[in-house]
Amino acid sequence: MHVCDRSSDKAPESSEDASGLVIASELTSTMDGSDERDDTGPTLEEVEERFDFESFGPADLAEMTPEEWDVAFDPDAWITGHRLLERVETDLRRRIAERDVFAVVEWTRSGGEECLLAYSDEGYALVRPNGSVEGFGTVLNDVKPSVALCSMPEYEPEEAPPGLGELPDPAEVEQARGRLGNLMLQAISFAMAVCGLILLAAWLAYDLPLFAAVIALGFLVVAALLVFLVINARLSSRYRAEDYRERLRAAGVGSDDRPSFLPDADESEEESPGQA
Repeated sequence: MHVCDRSSDKAPESSEDASGLVIASELTSTMDGSDERDDTGPTLEEVEERFDFESFGPADLAEMTPEEWDVAFDPDAWITGHRLLERVETDLRRRIAERDVFAVVEWTRSGGEECLLAYSDEGYALVRPNGSVEGFGTVLNDVKPSVALCSMPEYEPEEAPPGLGELPDPAEVEQARGRLGNLMLQAISFAMAVCGLILLAAWLAYDLPLFAAVIALGFLVVAALLVFLVINARLSSRYRAEDYRERLRAAGVGSDDRPSFLPDADESEEESPGQA
């Protein structure tokens, strides 16, 4: 009897042990599977091999997957914080001086932290200390490559030439310089027109061959074309200058007006020493 009782007592223990082994096996296989899935994600070396961060641009950014973006902007591997914002500001002001970016750059506070804000007449980009960028429009696509580059310790942003790191005041925008070229074209067209008229008059007065009249008309046609080119160049230059002034005014350059779509800054915002 005692033997039977002992055997009956051991049976439940063995079943519990078996079930425990099954559960442990399942947990181990699940953990192994998750580890294998994590190992399938892109590594930093693979991202660096696929993208050339020395010439990183909007086209590369469009091809980058969210997983590659997370790997590329690992806080442990890239520059973040206030230093990142300062580097991005330096790089953007250099690109503004080169007319590669059309944006107003200033410091602001959002969500209780100091951020860098770049905006134009059609969009904005808010760069946070952790390297995240939010906004919309062309300026967002322009700012993201700068953030990516400035996050890399190997990249050193260049300073903008003195006085050229900001958008100009609308009143200071002049038409494109081409006065000398226009004057030369006008002089050439005038000379050709005079030659054509003299040759045409000589053909009528002295009964010259018909070939002389053809050459005279050719001179006059070329002179007319040159005059048309000069007038078109002047009108195009005036139109481009006025269009640029309108964009500057819409972005609030030279005035206290700001685009209505900009995010609201913290009420307790104080002007930062680095604010432009």
